[in-house]
Order: sequence, then structure tokens, then C-alpha cells
Amino acid sequence: MTGRIDMATAGKDAGGAPEPTTSQSDNAAREIVTFCRVCHACCGIVATVEGDRIVKVRGDSEHALSRGYTCPKGRAVPFFHHRPDRLDDPLMRADGVLEVASWPDCLDDVAARLSAIRSAHGTDAIGMYQGSGAAFDDLGSRIGARLMRRLGSASFYTSLTVDTPNKHLVPELMAGIHTLNPIIDWQRCSLTILVGVNPLVSHGQTSAFPDPVSRLRSLAAQGELWVIDPRRTESAGLATRHMAARPGTDWMVFAWLVREILADGADRAYLDAHTVGVADLAEAVGCFDLETTAARTGVDTSMLEDLLASVRRHGRFAIQTGTGVSMAASANVCEWLVWALQVITQSFDRPGGSWFNPGYFSRLHERTPPTSDGAGDPGPKSRPELAARWGQFPVSAMIDEIESGNLHALLVVGGNPIIAVPETGRFVKALERLEVLVVSDVVHTSTTQLASHVFPATDFAERPNMPIGIDQFLPAVVAQYGRAIVTPKHRRKPTWWPFAQIAQRMGVEALPHGFDADSATDDALLANLATRGPIDFDELRAERTAVVTDEAVFGWVERSVLPDGRWDLAPRPLVEQLGLREDPAPFALIPRRQQRHFNSQLASSMGDDRPTDVPLLLISPDDARSRGFVDGAQVVVHSASGSVECRLSIDRGILPGTVSLPHGFDDNNVSYLTSSSVNVDPLTGMVLQSGLDVTIVPAGT
Repeated sequence: MTGRIDMATAGKDAGGAPEPTTSQSDNAAREIVTFCRVCHACCGIVATVEGDRIVKVRGDSEHALSRGYTCPKGRAVPFFHHRPDRLDDPLMRADGVLEVASWPDCLDDVAARLSAIRSAHGTDAIGMYQGSGAAFDDLGSRIGARLMRRLGSASFYTSLTVDTPNKHLVPELMAGIHTLNPIIDWQRCSLTILVGVNPLVSHGQTSAFPDPVSRLRSLAAQGELWVIDPRRTESAGLATRHMAARPGTDWMVFAWLVREILADGADRAYLDAHTVGVADLAEAVGCFDLETTAARTGVDTSMLEDLLASVRRHGRFAIQTGTGVSMAASANVCEWLVWALQVITQSFDRPGGSWFNPGYFSRLHERTPPTSDGAGDPGPKSRPELAARWGQFPVSAMIDEIESGNLHALLVVGGNPIIAVPETGRFVKALERLEVLVVSDVVHTSTTQLASHVFPATDFAERPNMPIGIDQFLPAVVAQYGRAIVTPKHRRKPTWWPFAQIAQRMGVEALPHGFDADSATDDALLANLATRGPIDFDELRAERTAVVTDEAVFGWVERSVLPDGRWDLAPRPLVEQLGLREDPAPFALIPRRQQRHFNSQLASSMGDDRPTDVPLLLISPDDARSRGFVDGAQVVVHSASGSVECRLSIDRGILPGTVSLPHGFDDNNVSYLTSSSVNVDPLTGMVLQSGLDVTIVPAGT
């Protein structure tokens, strides 16, 4: 299926709808107020448009959450929208070459091939992968998923199992619902602890930090802000204290804190009334005394005691974790202990600690959501030991599913799995075996290069949207109608449209009842999704900027969600994983985020006049000196699964025994170092990516 793209024709209009014309009056500069959809912070932006060109983006000073802030990614929207490698036309592969096709021909061909695969191999032979870009396209992600459900396929994969499954497993096991997401009580929290997360750069992981500099400074000014990270990150520079625990040991800090609070400081009446498993939790963490914790984490006993004193002094507090935790072997255990500590101190669902955003549209606090025991569902045939969870298979099973002949077609939405799925070389060969590889994206990627069909999608500047799927991540109960900035050009279509068309051709219905694939519009479909919101869709659309209905909502989880009103402090699967924890690698690779790209987005270039993020390998001066490395040297990083060459940078802020390489790049692809079968979490299928044992040698040796 591999072959070159004919770039001479790939960007040309081949008889489709004409591009919008621009009158002289249309060339006058105008401003469009909307919100950024590069990451989940959803910052308010104001775009300046001249004719059909976006010439500038600035922050919206009236936005309730971002307050005029926007990051380099948001300000790069004009360049990204007008990138020379934008996908403009449908592409089909013929004789090894991707060539421009009409939409009817492309859709007819995809539908016919998928129907044949379905008849020959069953519905599970058709799979879908949704990347992080799909999370900011509610219609595209939902209608794509609906197509899979209507076809009856269980082969659904998302980037959730690439970096955040612990964020869903732990609340499911402790509270019976996987969609709980703790948010800092920004107004009242006097102690905040950030673990393996750098919101100054990333804007948070599942909990969003719009305007992060101001927010971190406010948290520090309100009391104390601790950062636990092997590297002195940009966020640590604004903290009141930085604890550099060895990679993969942060969970021990929280095991010790839980032990100490249970021994002296927990409200027994509260625990008796609102929890189960207190004795089992105490037993599980009983061996983590101060000396053991200090020795294994590499943190001085005095600093550990200072943190414990802070926890006791403030009483309630908020803890946020990031990819440094969720990509580690101890991801589930650390998240569990972080939650347990907040439960036993009454820091959850209470002012001064963390609250749970019920969602502007989901309105979980106004209804009783369904609960789950966390057992999971049958997994993929080639990896039956890995459970399916939350309606999807773990991405770590995708290669085996293709190689075993279970997966014959893959639809890719808003993602570039070649730089996200482990064992890159093996994965590329697996993709080449597929009968059908459909990629819906905005620009050419390493995955479109292998595709049988490419759908040119509108980017967020060309379509409206609302934060329906991610509103529970935001720091208030908030909604906003995100206006399109410009009209789509060439034959770009919103992501939902081709999937609705394919469904129609295959005799299933992917759109909600009453909608037709030929006549449905973005706004009509968004209005259908927004029926639970407290404000009518037309009223919300008429608002200039974001609408906040609540700064925080407390008490609803304990009242309406918890089984019998009780948190499970010691879920058996997590207690068992705690008993299996081993000491971390002696020389460990950790991930990090960078300012100018989000996962794989914006990684390749931001224009000639804009600096780009470079995937440097950070190493401490001591480690560089002991190995004879100089700043800027080319080195090769080896793991048990593969190797990658990169440029080295000496960083005084990183802990000796630790190196850091960012994810999301075609070159220096970290996925060459990871494995889909070794060190895979048995509960979630999460691939080990933080705390990975590596060696480093000079390039060319």
C-alpha cells in the first residue's frame, strides 16, 4: 500500500466546489471571536481576518478563563491554517500513488471495500483510531464513533490509552464512574501539589490550566505550591517548593503520606461514614516509613517531613498529576494513592480542595449517572489478557490485531498513530498490510503517506464547535460557541461528513435520528448535542464569549455518584499492583511537553519567522561529564525495544540518572523505544513511556 503522493496534483482543485470569492469590501480587516482548539485549555482568541486570510490571533481579554492569554500554539493558527501542506482534496491510492479523486468516487470506493471486508471477515475487522485532535472536534469524533457502533465493530481505539487510562480506571474503581475529573478549587485552595505535570507548558493534562502563569502564581500566593518532578520544570520555577524524586518513585511519597495521615490525623467518623477499605489501605502502605521512602525516592527526610507538615497544616489541598505519572509503570498505583490521600483528608468534593466538574452539557450533578465495577469487557482476540474499557481496545493491541489478521481496515481520525503507537518500525509494516487505511486529517503526516484514502478535513478555523466532550476538564462550568473564522476552501469537509456519507452507503445511520447526510449542517448537529445545557443553543451562539454558570460545584459526587455514598479506598486490583511495584530503572527516560506543539500537532514547523520546538535529549551535567558528552552532541538512546538518534542538551535542572525526550516527532520518535508487549500495564494496556530503562552512546558507535 506504500507509495509516493503526487504533490503536483494533491493540492489542486479537481472540479469540486469553487473556492469562495472575495469582494473588495471583504478584504477589509475584521475580527472573529472564538476559542482555540489546539489543546483542552480552550483559551478565548480573537482572529484578525483580511479577505480569506487569517493574519493574526491574539487572546480574548473578555474570556472568563483565559483572560487575554494565549500561547504560541494559539498564535500560530494563521500559519497552521495556511500551511503549504494542507490537505485540499480527497486522495485515493492507485498503482502505489495517492491521486486526487472526487468525493463521490472516494466515498464509494471506501464504502465498497469496507462492505467487502465486513462480509468476508466480520465487523470487528474494521477499526477506528481517534487521536487527540478528535477530542476537539465533537461532531467528527462522535459521528465517527457512532459509525463504528452502527457497524457493530468493537475495534475502536483512541489516544486515551496512549497516555491517560489511569485517569479513568482509578475513579471507576474508587467511585464507580470513570468520568470523574478533579479540578482545583482555584478561589480557596491554599496547598496545591503538582506531580509529573508541567502546566506552564502543557496547560495541564486532563484538568486544564488556561492562563497558566497567572494561575500558578495565584496558587503560590494563596499558600503553597509544591512540584514533584525529576526535572526542575518551568512550573517548578514558580513553585514554593520543588521535590526531585527519582523517576517512577513519586507513588512512594504518597504511600508514606497516606500512612502517616491514617496513623495520626484522619477524621475517623468521616471515614466510617463515607469510605470502605480503610484497614486494607493502611495495611497496603504500612511498610512505607520515612527512612524507606527517603532511600527509595532519593528525597531528603527533611523535605518529606516538610511536605507532611504542609498537608497537616492546610488540612485540605488539591493534587494534579500528568504524563510523568500516567505514562509510568506505577501509573495506576500513584493515581490511586493521590486520590486516597485527598479522600481521607476530605479534600475531594469540598471547598478548599478539589471539585469535580459535572460538565456544562453533561450535567452530571443533576442526574444519577450509570456506575461500573471496573471489571472491563472482553479484549481483542490477539490479546485477550487486555480488557476492553470505556468502549475501546487498548492501542497497545493494535499491531497484534493487524498481524493476526483480525484487523483489515483502519479509519484514522485526528491523529498520527505512527508517532504514538509503540514499536514504530513494526507498526509501519503492519499498516502496510491493511487492505484499507483511511486517514481524515488537516495536513499531510507520516500516516497519510501510507493511506489508501485521505479525507481533507476542515481545521478548527473553518468550522464551529463547542467544548462538549471536554467541558469536564475546564476550571469552571463553562460553555462557548466557537465560531468558524473563515469559510472552508477547496473540497475540505468537516470530519463528520464523510463518515456520515460512508454510513449511508453501507446501509447504517451514523447521524442522529432525523438528520440527512446530504443536508445536515454543523450548527444543526451541534444544537442537537447541546440540549442538556442550561442556555438555549441559539442564545449561547449569540454570546460574544464564554458563559460561566458555576465557578465550582461541591457535594454532588458524594450525594449522587458514590455507591452507598462511600469511596472505595482499597480496590483489590490496585492493592495487588502496589505489591508488585519494583525499584525504578537506574537510568531512566521521562517524557516532557514543549511550548510550541501539542502531541504531534505543530511539531514539524511553525513558519520561517517562528522558532520551532526541537526534540532535544536533556541530561544532567554530572551524567554528561561521566559519559564524556558535550552539549549539542549527537547520541543514540537505546532501550530493550529499539533505539533513536537525537541531539543532547545539558540541563542543570534534571536529576542525575534521568534523561528527557519529548513525544510527538517523526524524527526522534520515542515510540521506537517502547514495546507493545513488554511492560504493558495489565489493567489498562498502557505502554511504559515514563521511567523507561535506557542507555546512551555517541552516535556512530
